[in-house]
Amino acid sequence: MKKILIIKLGALGDVVRTLPMLPAIKEAYPDSEIYWVTKPNATGILETHHLINRVFPLPVTFNEKFDILYNFDIEEDATQLAEKTNAEKKYGFYSEGGYASAFNLPAEYYLNTLFDDETKKTNKKTYQEMMFEAAELPYKKQHSIIYLTKEDEEYAENFLKSNSINKEKLIGIHLGAGPRWPSKAWAENKIKDFIIRAKEKGYEILLFAGADEKDKINVIVRELNNGSIKVCQNNPDNTIRQFASLVNLCKVVICSDSLALHVSIAMKKPTIALFFCTPPNEVESYGILKKLVSPMLYEFFPEKMDQFSEELVNSISVEEVLNSID
Repeated sequence: MKKILIIKLGALGDVVRTLPMLPAIKEAYPDSEIYWVTKPNATGILETHHLINRVFPLPVTFNEKFDILYNFDIEEDATQLAEKTNAEKKYGFYSEGGYASAFNLPAEYYLNTLFDDETKKTNKKTYQEMMFEAAELPYKKQHSIIYLTKEDEEYAENFLKSNSINKEKLIGIHLGAGPRWPSKAWAENKIKDFIIRAKEKGYEILLFAGADEKDKINVIVRELNNGSIKVCQNNPDNTIRQFASLVNLCKVVICSDSLALHVSIAMKKPTIALFFCTPPNEVESYGILKKLVSPMLYEFFPEKMDQFSEELVNSISVEEVLNSID
């Protein structure tokens, strides 16, 4: 039996979109045990997955030898661990002189997309394609979901009942996009206008936010409620699987290029994603994702991704999003 170690830390969305590696690895090595190293906040995504034998939260060191190591992360904690861990074969990335380097030639392409603007601009490969390439495994658009427990499903059902929601008309909207790229998320005035017009069409609205968007979501909900527009909201402090269980209630999810996008795709929900300054080509659609791309995107991507532009975050219209649902 082969012992296989996966290292993937990164943002939660990156962990979610790396899950398709699991069925591919298991297909290539049916007689295997798979272990995964991640950050403590991501363990909830992984610990219920039936193809993972054990999840190790950082910090961790290994004295044992693995048959295969896959490191899909360029964070220093990940690359140093990959370098130190004893494995017969290694794929992906390690640390050399403080910089991320590739164990194997096919993994170099992904590094080039991170550090060379021209490669980033012209790249047509999805993140999954690049990770499969780094792992030297055939890419067949493998998909893997976030597995919910009975308690997670009950959490969602209780949310439905307590808010008297008709989930057949439920649209989920995620407001956040993280602080790294300030122009990643749709303008607040557009979000509020969309909600008002969607409610007029008979849709119900569930607003999603994480801990970083608590204040933002409270302001929007208060303003809408003052205008007699009823919307529901998640608990920004919910666990990642509770978040996924609520996403799983929705008929369609509208979001930016964020954690919600990858969770929604993992849960196989029809998804509409708005791209303002990040590369739409890197997101795998799986036949359920519709990409709405700002006409201004390539004025900012990749050189000005870290800049905020009022014009940019307003550059996708409410009508375009409404029409995508209809």
